[in-house]
Amino acid sequence: MRDTRRDFLKQITCSTAFILAYKSMASNLPIEDMRKNVAIFIFNDAEVLDFAGPFEVFSVTSQLNDGRFFNVFTISKDKSPIRAVNGLSVNADYDFNNHPPVDILIISGGQGSRQLILDIDTLDWVKRVHSNTELTLSICSGARLLGKLGLLNNRPYCTHHEVYGHLSEIAPTGLPQREKRFVRSDDKIFTSGGITAGIDLSFHIVETLLGKETAEKTSYYMEYEWHRI
Repeated sequence: MRDTRRDFLKQITCSTAFILAYKSMASNLPIEDMRKNVAIFIFNDAEVLDFAGPFEVFSVTSQLNDGRFFNVFTISKDKSPIRAVNGLSVNADYDFNNHPPVDILIISGGQGSRQLILDIDTLDWVKRVHSNTELTLSICSGARLLGKLGLLNNRPYCTHHEVYGHLSEIAPTGLPQREKRFVRSDDKIFTSGGITAGIDLSFHIVETLLGKETAEKTSYYMEYEWHRI
């Protein structure tokens, strides 16, 4: 009986020591190791707010929380300067061949998405990265790329109000949700409507991952009242 009790106490002691050691190790991890990598794909003739809006939401969330939660960066096909809609010049942080692992992929929209659905390199890259993401988001007409890859077949989706017609040709079995700002298309794909709707979707993701209080802290700082549907 005493041996049984001694063995039982030894197991508890060992288990407790393991848990404490694990918690200590986790608490000492560098902040960089605890953040999710948020990659925003940009391209020529991308809509500025499609990428700048989500960039602001995720970056400010980290800024207001001691650099935790998100590491946000941009990716383009190559390192050439990107000329966004209306002429804004942007230099991406990384290209297709040189970027960190991606936890959350955000696909911008804009006029340039029409050409991208014909670009095999871009489609292959999106498909490859998406296969390993935790979440993939399309903003505005960025949904064209998901549609071209067959990822919106028989699934609900949102896009810019002027793009629903074209996207119905790309993904004829898709289920357009014209009345919504954003929608969950499958277990890890979200699509949003045009331009500012990408900000609303970004807040939704922050709220889902980190809670209402964290999302509201960011929206208060940004002085932005987001739509939750």
